[in-house]
Amino acid sequence: MKITYRGDYALKAVLDLALHYNQGVVTIHDLAERADVPVKFLEQVLLDLKKGGFVNSRRGINGGYLLARHPKDIKLGEVIRFIDGPVEPIACIEKGYAGCKSVYSCVIRQVCKEVAEATSGIIDNITFQDLVNRTGGAKRELVYSI
Repeated sequence: MKITYRGDYALKAVLDLALHYNQGVVTIHDLAERADVPVKFLEQVLLDLKKGGFVNSRRGINGGYLLARHPKDIKLGEVIRFIDGPVEPIACIEKGYAGCKSVYSCVIRQVCKEVAEATSGIIDNITFQDLVNRTGGAKRELVYSI
């Protein structure tokens, strides 16, 4: 499995929205700044995430983005697969593959299948709520007063 920049930015965007869940919409500029993502690229990523049913958007002066579902209902693996495709390290372990004559006896295939199962076992059991919990909840901004 290789996560592209697009996938990395998608994960950061969903996590940021999860950290701010039930706090209203998040502007693209705030999201881009916190996630250290270029705004133009983030616009494209958010459009994909919207098509995938992960985020909703609101237009207007008070517009922005928010999660379409509760963070506990969005799995890490869902987002990775939606943005970057299958997590299998080689094509021959994908269901229905028939491009190799030794597909059923290949030891490399068996090892790669174990890698894919282990990876899926992790990313398909971690929700964005789990990630929020790992961060200690919503990030608190530093406030200085005199």
